[in-house]
Amino acid sequence: MFDAKTGRVFALPAGCDFPAALVAGLQARLAGQSAQSMARVTLYVNTARMQTRIKQIFAANGAAFLPKLRLITQLDQDPRLALPVAESPLRQHLQLATLIEGLLRAQPDLAPRSAVYDLALSLSALLDEMQSEDVSPQAVGRLDVSGHSAHWARAQAFLNIVAPLFAQGQGAGARQRLAAKMLADLWAANPPQDPILIAGTTGSRKVTAEFMQTVLSLPQGAVILPGFDFDLPQTVWQHMDDALTSEDHPQYRFSSLMNRLAIGFRDVTLWHNTPAPAPDHNRLVSLALRPAPVTDQWLRDGPSLPDLRPATADLTLIEAPSARAEALAIALVLRKAAEDGIKAALITPDRNLSRQVTAALDRFGILPDDSAGRPLALSAAGRFLRHTAALRVEPLSKDRLLTLLKHPLSFSGAERGAHLMFTRELELHLRRYGPAFPDHASLTSWAKARSFSGVVEWAAALRGVFDAKSDWEPRDLNAHIAAHIDVSQQLAQGGEGPGSGALWQGEAGIAAHKLLVELGDAASAASPMTAQDYRHLFETLLQSQTLREPQISHPNILIWGTIEARVQGCDLVILGGLNEGIWPKAPAPDPWLNRKMRASAGLLLPDRQIGLAAHDFQQAIGAPKVVLTRALRNADSETIPSRWLNRLKNLTKGLPNQFGPKALEEMTTRGKFWLDLARCIDQPSPEMIRLPALQPSPRPAPVPPISARPRELPVTAMEYLILNPYHVYARYILGLRRLAPMRASADSRDQGTAVHLILEQFVKSRPENESSGSARARLHALATQVFAQHIAFPAARALWLAKLMHVADFFFAQDKKWGGVPQVIENKGRYQVPDLDFTVTATPDRIDLLPDGRLHLIDYKTGAVPSKDAQAKHKKQLLFTAVMAQNGAFATLGAPDVAKISYLSLSRGTKALETDLTPELIAAEAQTLHTLITAYMSPDIGYAARRADFSAKNSEYDHVMRFGEWDTSDRAVSIIVGKRL
Repeated sequence: MFDAKTGRVFALPAGCDFPAALVAGLQARLAGQSAQSMARVTLYVNTARMQTRIKQIFAANGAAFLPKLRLITQLDQDPRLALPVAESPLRQHLQLATLIEGLLRAQPDLAPRSAVYDLALSLSALLDEMQSEDVSPQAVGRLDVSGHSAHWARAQAFLNIVAPLFAQGQGAGARQRLAAKMLADLWAANPPQDPILIAGTTGSRKVTAEFMQTVLSLPQGAVILPGFDFDLPQTVWQHMDDALTSEDHPQYRFSSLMNRLAIGFRDVTLWHNTPAPAPDHNRLVSLALRPAPVTDQWLRDGPSLPDLRPATADLTLIEAPSARAEALAIALVLRKAAEDGIKAALITPDRNLSRQVTAALDRFGILPDDSAGRPLALSAAGRFLRHTAALRVEPLSKDRLLTLLKHPLSFSGAERGAHLMFTRELELHLRRYGPAFPDHASLTSWAKARSFSGVVEWAAALRGVFDAKSDWEPRDLNAHIAAHIDVSQQLAQGGEGPGSGALWQGEAGIAAHKLLVELGDAASAASPMTAQDYRHLFETLLQSQTLREPQISHPNILIWGTIEARVQGCDLVILGGLNEGIWPKAPAPDPWLNRKMRASAGLLLPDRQIGLAAHDFQQAIGAPKVVLTRALRNADSETIPSRWLNRLKNLTKGLPNQFGPKALEEMTTRGKFWLDLARCIDQPSPEMIRLPALQPSPRPAPVPPISARPRELPVTAMEYLILNPYHVYARYILGLRRLAPMRASADSRDQGTAVHLILEQFVKSRPENESSGSARARLHALATQVFAQHIAFPAARALWLAKLMHVADFFFAQDKKWGGVPQVIENKGRYQVPDLDFTVTATPDRIDLLPDGRLHLIDYKTGAVPSKDAQAKHKKQLLFTAVMAQNGAFATLGAPDVAKISYLSLSRGTKALETDLTPELIAAEAQTLHTLITAYMSPDIGYAARRADFSAKNSEYDHVMRFGEWDTSDRAVSIIVGKRL
């Protein structure tokens, strides 16, 4: 196949269909030879997808022999090599975790304990890299760290501890290096005369580059490089000799490889005459991506470019206002490609973007072929197992219980219809009545009070869920695995008897079961751990697993990762997520070695990942038609465009003589078309807007018949009749009650209820002549007891107890200030409004009898007290209660005069707001109450939404009144509801 020993480094330009050109070159070189000659070729490729694509291309050309296709990343699987069986990576992971755990015990400030298994993963990757790059722990130990912080010195010392694991040579990098050496020795003893080719790899790893050297030393060995920049001048190649300044350039790996092979860029020849699809814009991109030290060459070489409008005619730039708009625009481009029968691919490292695009395509009935799959942790089985692992370490709150019960795998081996019905009823009960942290006893009590057949047995089957919580004692890893599997299978099966339901079924279930089995096989390498440690370990491993489920996807719509750009054969390529931090992705922080230490040790720099991403970008942008997309904003802030897109735009704008600004404007205009289309797709058409169902709702003022209106209301509802009458309509006429949130939390309402109960019991049980010290001790004991009984959250209990004791002296002073004797404490009173068939009820916090025989009404506030102005306008609770008390609403008091009302603020900003009452003021408030009730007894008066409530505070019935479709400047529209008799 090759006549000379030199000139056997070949390449293909960016943008060409690399697998197709590779096969075409093979066939051209073997033309005229026997059919069996192809079978004698050994071809090493870099990815399984490349391997598959080459097979497909050969198959499309008819029946023929294939070359021996092997993966360069799996040299250790060569059947000619007698390598020992590889040790489980999990075992090494657990061994490293044990070592790191010891390090953190000795140096707890190095990292939190929860990071043990993440650190073990990163250390495993570092050891693999050290083995692959032939850098020993001793070499790292010899680094001078005198100018570095203590953190790096401790990390350097720790790497010496893991030297035995490095020496075992069980990592993937070590096996790859050993396999490459064994093949080199085998071929040196008996050089193969058949062609051996390496294609598609950039040689970025040292072991790969050395293997390429070995292959090139063979009689018929050759290397075919992907995406080689034939437009890059010699002066640029000569400047790319320093990794610290050039490793982020897309062609740096080729420069390093050529230096290793002692050849120049002119010695790299074209593998096949397949032309680049867009050579003109390849030249533009090549100039835009010049390394930073020589970008001044833009001024020299830029004017030599031709008219940029034809060169960018097939480039489209979409700069979307948001990530959602970007995803929808990409989906529309892909939909158009599917309709036209064009093969199109979205290439992006942003998995969030690819998931959004997949969701957007679903509305068109298109399922793309996503090569990346999804994390096992996001599958149904993965989520279920994460929930059951958390059962053993976290209190079971009502929201977590319902999340588990509603999971599609729960009770998948039993009668699921009944299970879902019981779960729904339980949810309504827990939302209304709690408790925040249900246990099996409360569940059993609830079940026994229900009349549903089978509900008691259903509750009994859930005992394992409530009993799953583990203690904090360290146990053997296998014990944790067994307990985790046991509770998971019980819940998945449901009911009595053995089984696991659908838990281990399907691709996700099989993968999850395999992971647990492998973890159990490697458990002997782990030290005893707590249930929390096991949870961190399991979730780390689950997140590292990728799941590729079989699905019937669209054959022409593809989603690829960036490395797939090397395997492209698409008419249209979309490069999505072109923002800094996404493409290129910010280098992951290395907890073991910093950048300078890596460079000194001979390890790969973080910039390597940026350089590889730059090469993938250069490959992909060379496609026949390209769409470049980015979002101007993410969820938090404005974004920064990718450095490559920025360079491309800046270079284009700086070439007016080549019509660069006009070319950029045309690229943006083409992108604006898709953005406008994406914006319109969610907007109704003019015909739809005219439909009554799509008209904005008016500000409602429902007018129910008199017979449907309430004849009794609490005094607290009077404020709503003044400010927001719709609240009274929704709650007391329609009977709508807001359900408690799924996730319980300690809020101000809970605090107020508990504090009122504490003060009620404190006042009722007060002994005579109690000293302030005794009162304080009694208040503290009583508050501790009430908070423990009624508040399920320890942090809130401690905080509220501290706040209450902080204001205790203020409360004692106010308690004694007027010399009153408590007469009514949280007792209900009823008041018949004169001349009206209407009753107002009230349950005041406290009514004291003063020494002069008059009454003092007191209301406790755990928040702010209402101002005098607010009391005069709408905060009428105590004023109306005073009217009720003076008119005999409280049977035990009679009808004495009311002397004053007081609001006591028991928050940190203590305040007492007192109002002296006169007969004239009480008479005026009685008339106000009568007028207010009379108005809403009129058949023509409606319950207007937010009648006088102009605050930004949300009402619990805003969604019912459709607030937002109207505002408070709109006039309320009376709406007749109900039947008139």
